[in-house]
Amino acid sequence: MATNPPKGDGHRNGMVKERSQTYNPKTQIWTKRDTNTGKFMDGKKDGTPFKGVRKEK
Repeated sequence: MATNPPKGDGHRNGMVKERSQTYNPKTQIWTKRDTNTGKFMDGKKDGTPFKGVRKEK
């Protein structure tokens, strides 16, 4: 993974690991999931996908 200077400025470099997201068309919410356990973690109210989290098919 590339690291972009300056270090320690509080932003993430690259993608979130061990997480994925899927869209639920019934509720119109993007839901984040832990790929190790398969448990759903969080949902996003505004209808936009999470930044830096890969999408499931």
